[in-house]
Amino acid sequence: MDHAPFFDAQSAFVEKPIATVLVVDDTPDNLSLMGGLLRDHYHVKVANQGEKALKIAQGEQPPDLILLDIMMPGLDGYEVCRRLKANLHTRDIPVIFLTARADMEDERQGLALGAVDYITKPISPPILLARVATHLALKASADFLRDKSAYLEREVALRTLEVQAIQDVTIMAMTSLAETRNNETGNHIRRTQLYVKALAEHLRDHPRFAHVLTDRMVDLLYKSAPLHDIGKIGIPDAILLKPGKLTVEEFEIMKTHTTLGRNAIEEAERRLGMRVAFLSVSKEIAYSHQEKWDGSGYPEGLKGDAIPVSARLMAVADVYDALISKRVYKPAFPHEQACAAIVKGRGTHFDPDMVDAFVAIAQDFLHISQRYPDPD
Repeated sequence: MDHAPFFDAQSAFVEKPIATVLVVDDTPDNLSLMGGLLRDHYHVKVANQGEKALKIAQGEQPPDLILLDIMMPGLDGYEVCRRLKANLHTRDIPVIFLTARADMEDERQGLALGAVDYITKPISPPILLARVATHLALKASADFLRDKSAYLEREVALRTLEVQAIQDVTIMAMTSLAETRNNETGNHIRRTQLYVKALAEHLRDHPRFAHVLTDRMVDLLYKSAPLHDIGKIGIPDAILLKPGKLTVEEFEIMKTHTTLGRNAIEEAERRLGMRVAFLSVSKEIAYSHQEKWDGSGYPEGLKGDAIPVSARLMAVADVYDALISKRVYKPAFPHEQACAAIVKGRGTHFDPDMVDAFVAIAQDFLHISQRYPDPD
């Protein structure tokens, strides 16, 4: 493409692309006249019918502006304009109608179709050149803003991905730390994460939970579930890894893992100097997943809806997985027995509606457990 030098605001010569104008008219004399007026200032393309004009406009190098006659055989100017504006590739090309039809209704119709201007024949060369220059300048500004907007959208998307990656890495790092102290396997972490997601997705249309279980919340639950037992990093090995039943005193110490987990996450926030939204769900799960629907759980003895939804979901997932998993102090229960235990806890240990949802998708829980079994 040819370029013409111009002097910019920084007093340095730069190359400005020469605009291309497409003239569409079925009369050869009009095409010759318009070409003569415009060629000293722009690249000029011509078309003597609507179909040819559309083909040029939709090509690899579309024009920057189209001067379009209305009264043409075949496709008239109105139809050409309509098709240009309906095409994503050509809709932003400004169209100026050139016509001998001076009726106000004709002008209204042309502008309603998306034309930027309406010039009646016979043409006044100074007026035509001025209006062409004006609309090319407006298009250049609009193109710049669109390019800038697209660039900013790409940058926002990139930064969003970076933030999400940082969140994921943060949770993964904290989860890995918890696994180094816990007597449970990494597959327990993976299974409970998937149980929580499956249960939340099943409940997202439930009247009690629809306002909570948004797409964003389900994603946060999935990412936060692995941190439910992070507080166990603060429990002594003699208690955490004890093969037998805990004493009353030892169990009281074990119960502190909920508070330790919440405090660890809050300390991470304190060091950052700010509250982090995505960690709020992690704190809820870590602190309240041992609460029970009837108020007999810990650490606060919360009851019913006072228990965060995230913690109620985690309670079902955690207990189911504990039941089907082999431990040094117990054998693994079969799926059916674990399901029966969950159902038995309906309205006492667990939110009744969540138990009903669990029953509805119990086979999904089984499939998850089979896909991620513990090593022998």
